[in-house]
Amino acid sequence: MSPGPQLWHLLQALVSISACLNCLQILWNKTFGTRLKRETAEEPLSVQSLRFLQLELSEMEAFVNQHKSSSIKRQTVITTMTTLKKNLADEDAVSCLVLGTENKELLVLDPEAFTILAKMSLPSVPVFLEVSGQFDVEFRLAAACRNGNIYILRRDSKHPKYCIELSAQPVGLIRVHKVLVVGSTQDSLHGFTHKGKKLWTVQMPAAILTMNLLEQHSRGLQAVMAGLANGEVRIYRDKALLNVIHTPDAVTSLCFGRYGREDNTLIMTTRGGGLIIKILKRTAVFVEGGGEVGPPPAQAMKLNVPRKTRLYVDQTLREREAGTAMHRAFQTDLYLLRLRAARAYLQALESSLSPVSATAREPLKLHAVVQGLGPTFKLTLHLQNTSTARPVLGLLVCCLYNEALYSLPRAFFKVPLLVPGFNYPLETFVESLSNKGISDIIKVGPTLVPCGR
Repeated sequence: MSPGPQLWHLLQALVSISACLNCLQILWNKTFGTRLKRETAEEPLSVQSLRFLQLELSEMEAFVNQHKSSSIKRQTVITTMTTLKKNLADEDAVSCLVLGTENKELLVLDPEAFTILAKMSLPSVPVFLEVSGQFDVEFRLAAACRNGNIYILRRDSKHPKYCIELSAQPVGLIRVHKVLVVGSTQDSLHGFTHKGKKLWTVQMPAAILTMNLLEQHSRGLQAVMAGLANGEVRIYRDKALLNVIHTPDAVTSLCFGRYGREDNTLIMTTRGGGLIIKILKRTAVFVEGGGEVGPPPAQAMKLNVPRKTRLYVDQTLREREAGTAMHRAFQTDLYLLRLRAARAYLQALESSLSPVSATAREPLKLHAVVQGLGPTFKLTLHLQNTSTARPVLGLLVCCLYNEALYSLPRAFFKVPLLVPGFNYPLETFVESLSNKGISDIIKVGPTLVPCGR
């Protein structure tokens, strides 16, 4: 056999191998390169590509042969949805569908062709949506996400403009006029502006299961309904509690609006599968109840503040200029006061002048009261047993003094049985013998003696 055909087959094999290597390189760049960029969301992967990356090497060829003829589509899951008026704010005007998806995107669909009119990206997956305005004019979109944040987007923004960081996961998001009311897993309602400023907080008596808007067009009323785990449905206008509805079971969903011929109807579903329908009377008026209605009336009273004097202004300027030096002087005096108190306490312990015994063997408390102007004084000793259940027996109290300065007719006491918790007074008189007004310390201390002496 001539070498021509063999060489030709060899060249064909080399070309096939080179083409396969090129295909593998392109596939590697398309898959793993995109996998590295997934965080920036520049080239998100489709479901087929994600499934292909999870296969073993032996299964990849069969997977490619199976799906090589089908077009690659990136499908996702809808997590939340709402409606946005197209160009008019009327109740029966055309609305666009706003979708929140699992791949962290918000999509605004055309009401006729169902094409994507706008696409916005979020840092996390949205779970609650609230919109205001019209799509062709101006609109704001608030999205509560799984990372515990609320993002605010406007008409021309592809990314969030404001971010509201919550301390807990959101369980509901309602817009009341220009206030965003958020329910959290900490059993509380929070009010925020569209720029993220917190306005108020109301604590709930139980966990919040569902939230919805109550809008009474005839009276221009907008309020928030919150279904709680204890079987209550609370209606709030800002911080004010308007009404409480008690249900036989915990409410899991709420809807307020037109039902049949009635404009104001509340429909509730319970955890056990029940359905509750309540119709609001046309003459009903909501009155603020005993909830938190804001600051007390005394806070609005005007105080009679005196006018600023020249001395006050000079003192303010002095404190502003020498604030650091004044603070240092204050800290120095505070440290000296603590040092003097510690030294006095140590001296009292060393000289046994403490009124409380430091040993567990003698759980006693002793303090003295001196009455009189002199030269004769009345000395009253108050003795107390500080133990919890152990009485003290066989206790003697003696007074040590300078006999050249003082005279005590009774300087030795035999104390009776000391019951815990009772105060025992011991009285004696002290006469001063000095004509020059010289004084000295009289030491008083208890002593335990063995029983039987």
